[in-house]
Amino acid sequence: MFRPKIPTMPQPTGPAFQATHVEPTANTPGVQTLSSAPVAPVSPRTAVRFTPGSALALAGGGTAVVLVVGAVLVSMLLAVAITATSVAVCAVVIRSILTRR
Repeated sequence: MFRPKIPTMPQPTGPAFQATHVEPTANTPGVQTLSSAPVAPVSPRTAVRFTPGSALALAGGGTAVVLVVGAVLVSMLLAVAITATSVAVCAVVIRSILTRR
């Protein structure tokens, strides 16, 4: 009753997939065309340019994020403070009830 029963794995009865034969294909080289205009090399990193509108939107978005996170943290701190105060009041009331007896 207390020994664990380990299930036995069934043995495979046959191949799980059918083998298929792949025929090799011949590679034919394409025709290369040469361009006459030289191509300027592309730099790996492009500079980010901020317009006044995008900078204002970025600053506004950052301000909104800071305000929302601040409001959440302040509300959590307020909830902890209210809970601690109510527990302290309950402890004082229970202590006063027990000392009267």
